[in-house]
Amino acid sequence: MNIVITPKPLAGRVVIPPSKSISHRALICAALSKGESEITGVLECEDIDATTDALTALGAEIRTENGVTYVKGIENTPSYAEINCHESGSTLRFMMPVCAALGVETVFTGAGKLPTRPITPYLDQFPKHGVEFVSDTFPYHIKGKLNAGVYPVTGDISSQFITGLMFAMPLLEGASSIVLTSPLQSKPYADITVNCMRSFGIETLEINGNYNIKGVQHYTPAKFTVEGDCSQAAFFAVANELGSNIELVGVNKNSVQGDRAVFNIIDSTISINGSYSGFDIDASDIPDLVPVLTVLACFAEGTSHIRGCKRLRIKESDRLVSISTVLNSLGADVRIVNDELEINGVKELSGGVCSSFNDHRIAMSLAVASQRCTSPLTITGAECVAKSYPTFFEDFRALGGEYDVVIV
Repeated sequence: MNIVITPKPLAGRVVIPPSKSISHRALICAALSKGESEITGVLECEDIDATTDALTALGAEIRTENGVTYVKGIENTPSYAEINCHESGSTLRFMMPVCAALGVETVFTGAGKLPTRPITPYLDQFPKHGVEFVSDTFPYHIKGKLNAGVYPVTGDISSQFITGLMFAMPLLEGASSIVLTSPLQSKPYADITVNCMRSFGIETLEINGNYNIKGVQHYTPAKFTVEGDCSQAAFFAVANELGSNIELVGVNKNSVQGDRAVFNIIDSTISINGSYSGFDIDASDIPDLVPVLTVLACFAEGTSHIRGCKRLRIKESDRLVSISTVLNSLGADVRIVNDELEINGVKELSGGVCSSFNDHRIAMSLAVASQRCTSPLTITGAECVAKSYPTFFEDFRALGGEYDVVIV
């Protein structure tokens, strides 16, 4: 599906969708609880469907009625399961330790770029703690039951490995520790995990950047509400800086979500007569914001630098390449310098045809950039937004955005 957008500013009120990160975590905690939990505001998207299907394969019962998702926890785990993670790296990296902790022999399949996304910490640590990789290439096949102990893990690939181990460790027979061998990037996502697990009765102890978790803990059912997703709010917040007038509803600017940083970044720019200054940031903790912040930087006065972008190369696309390629094709001045972006501001972009690279955050960032284009902008493969924000273009239109859909 291609979207052809007529450039214009947006205006109106948008309800920010629930956090995908929190939705994943709440569903997993609820499924590991004995009894029924009620979760209000679970995001509906392809990635969350993947996690829901994975938990159902393990024996959880999940249904949604009137905006509330009821999760009856796993009672009898199967001896064997096949889990299709689709394109969700979160589902794969969260569920692999959970299945190992439950002792479920599991085959993990998926699609898109998922087979290329690394699981190095698990390949290293699982065999040392009782779990065999029957297949250590995609599709992955694990067998055995995870043992308690010390897990040295690098922190510079993805915090998702930390979260996956956190989910598993309370289920083990003894105390365990996650010892970081390099600084943890995207730490706010680990903080989300700690907060969510606490809501379901699990305690973790962070000491000097490492995580200590007692075994034989019990997840307990809870009533839980998923707050708005700061990473999705970022698209409309940046649109406002480019000239739109959008009221964002349902976002907590004091959230534990690291992506709340978008509001501080925007506030830090100095606006004068409709223009604003460039910025210099480290995106190590906020990788999901980089595509739309690159759009913001395109129209800033002077030069902006976005640093700490190494892990963007292993997302749904190589986002350093994809965002620079599409914006430069429209007349932007974006340079990749090692694993950083250097952006020289311009006044406007031309229209044209841009690939989404089958990456939801690239597609939505382009839609935001369209309001500063001088002619229509076509985004190919725009259906990829279903991965995290299926109603994005509906909300875009409700705010006055004009576009035509071309089915190819």
